[in-house]
Amino acid sequence: MRIDHIAIAVRSIDAAAERLCALLGYARKTTKVTNTRQKVNVVFLSKDASLDIKLIEPSDSDSPLREFVEKGGGLHHLCFKVSDVTKACADLAGKGARVIAQPAPGEAFDDHLIAFLYLGLGLNVEVIDTDDRRDALR
Repeated sequence: MRIDHIAIAVRSIDAAAERLCALLGYARKTTKVTNTRQKVNVVFLSKDASLDIKLIEPSDSDSPLREFVEKGGGLHHLCFKVSDVTKACADLAGKGARVIAQPAPGEAFDDHLIAFLYLGLGLNVEVIDTDDRRDALR
């Protein structure tokens, strides 16, 4: 299990991407992808020799993310790459983590399985098993 990316919840992906790219030297890795299951829009930023940053914004008025970003947003989750999402969820749940979104296809990851868990300590994590990103810029 290794950290794949850090996710930040924002009101506007475009404004946040522009600011973080200018301040931190990141570049857009993908175009905006709508994750209909999570009701968020997603853009990945990348930088050589660094973790990716995933920016997420609510995709509509009933997005579960809306209240969080209205309060200011910020760090939303860490994502870990694993060899098997279903097995990692079972393992983490067996150690006391709470599964908050069962393994399901993730549009931002070309429909590879993703899942979300709460580890306690205010920490949400996502688990994925792929390097694929939908709509990667070339």
